[in-house]
Amino acid sequence: MESWKSHVRAELFQRDCTQKDPFSGVFGTLSKLAEQFNLRETFWDEVQRPSFKGDGGLTVDHKELQLQLRESEHITEKLSQTVSDLTTVLYLKDAELQYCHSQVSRYRKEAVTQARGANVLQVSLLNCESELERISKELTALQLEQQELRDELAAASREKEELLERWMEEKKDEAERVNRHNDTQERWHRFTRRLNKHLRREMMQPEQTSGHAGHVLQGLIPPGGPSTPK
Repeated sequence: MESWKSHVRAELFQRDCTQKDPFSGVFGTLSKLAEQFNLRETFWDEVQRPSFKGDGGLTVDHKELQLQLRESEHITEKLSQTVSDLTTVLYLKDAELQYCHSQVSRYRKEAVTQARGANVLQVSLLNCESELERISKELTALQLEQQELRDELAAASREKEELLERWMEEKKDEAERVNRHNDTQERWHRFTRRLNKHLRREMMQPEQTSGHAGHVLQGLIPPGGPSTPK
């Protein structure tokens, strides 16, 4: 007994696993049968009425045939409505299919345009890469040239400093020579002033003394010549 229960339980579990809604088919069939039963009951009531199509003396077989005829008419109407609905759906699906075809064609054209644009961009990218490589080489050459110019500028600056230092030394030596010459001239002027004072005192003495003094003055020449060195 327990094995039978286990078997039934396993079968029900398998059915629940294989079906999304285990009772949807049963409920659908039950609904259709209930609708068919209600219609048949309605048609049977209409057939049972004495005034049905003006004939109250129909036999049971005739009533059954009338019932089947009514059911057939209802089924025909229902099928016609279903066909009409399916035709409408077909038209809608056809329009939707045409729309999908137009969308596919548009997307295909857009894809072709995008592919062409991608090819153009690829070519532009290759050109940019080659241009970038050329500019990088030029930049490297300019950096080397700039480094060479910096080295030359540093060498010129050192040479300038050396020349300036040498010029300052020369100017310093020249200033010292001028100062020494000026000191000599100053000493010479002081000597000549003292000598002139001495000569003026000697002028007070006899004539021969003054002639001798003039001869002495004519023989005095300042050291370094009459002109001042520059």
